[in-house]
Amino acid sequence: MTGPGAAGGAAWFAGIEARDPVECIDLRREAHRLDGGGFWAVVGDFDGTVRAWRFAQVVRGPSVPPGRPRPWSGPPIGGWRSSIGREEYCAAVATIRERIRAGEVYQVNLCRVLEAELPAVAGAEPDAQALAAVLAAGNPAPWSGGVHVPEGGDLARTWVVTASPELFLRLEAGVVTSGPIKGTAPTAAGLTDKDRAENVMIADMVRNDLQRVSRPGSVEVTALLALEQHPGLVHLVTTVQGDLLDGRADWAAILDASYPPASVSGAPKAAALGVISELEPVARGPYCGAVGWIDADEGRAELAVGIRTFWWTPESGGLLRFGTGAGITWGSDPAGEWAETELKARHLVGLASRGGAPSG
Repeated sequence: MTGPGAAGGAAWFAGIEARDPVECIDLRREAHRLDGGGFWAVVGDFDGTVRAWRFAQVVRGPSVPPGRPRPWSGPPIGGWRSSIGREEYCAAVATIRERIRAGEVYQVNLCRVLEAELPAVAGAEPDAQALAAVLAAGNPAPWSGGVHVPEGGDLARTWVVTASPELFLRLEAGVVTSGPIKGTAPTAAGLTDKDRAENVMIADMVRNDLQRVSRPGSVEVTALLALEQHPGLVHLVTTVQGDLLDGRADWAAILDASYPPASVSGAPKAAALGVISELEPVARGPYCGAVGWIDADEGRAELAVGIRTFWWTPESGGLLRFGTGAGITWGSDPAGEWAETELKARHLVGLASRGGAPSG
């Protein structure tokens, strides 16, 4: 999709702010278009298309000042509803454990989507950068950012704001790096052997994914089960990297090898995706997909896994959504996994709402 541009639009990440989108492509089908250079913002749906928008104006710096967004006005805290209730979620965990016992899968990431009404005001879509500023103040995250291309132009629309703690793919100097997260608890003392085993399982999947696009023998784990502190919780993170074949980024091949991210899918990936399709009643959208940027001039990129992510759509007058989930293994306790989804959502949904965190 190309054209003279959209009715405004912006993308922002750490040290980068871009404006004036001029072109949009399906990254998995049209990756060759990156050969022309430019700065591209990326948003990929978990179960759909990965799009990239090229921006005409880009400002870079160690601390690029954000724009001046309007004050954020989110939905009321009691206005959020979940695609899966507690009993249904716990039943789905039990179903996955049966599939594991039958040998069909080893792990499945089971998610639910929260949504609340948030209408456009006077025809203007909600201010995505205003929400981003709220999250940056209340929940700073290493891979935070956003992309907003509104309706009204010739390019595909998108509205995504992320406070992601998880690196999906970084490309720099011919090296591809991924940092899968598995293991979440309120404090380090709450992490279990199940968390550590699950992290190692998913990290091994990422190793296999990266081996498909890396020089033989170059894929290695550079940090195993590292503990990361985030607002209200801790994560276990393993870092995997490899040297790209021929030292260059073939994005079609990279995404074919690695997408959707292993940490939010399951093992084996194809079988886990089948279980997800069966048990989750609504599409995840950009949640568990990818959000980030590609600098085709410098051969660099940073894509986050689209977790801790809000997205807005104009349907039904305007809906703001947020996804939350947990990795299910044979060692999972259904009530405990539901509690993990609550833990991951509570703080961020509270920040995006009027009136504080939901009672759960």
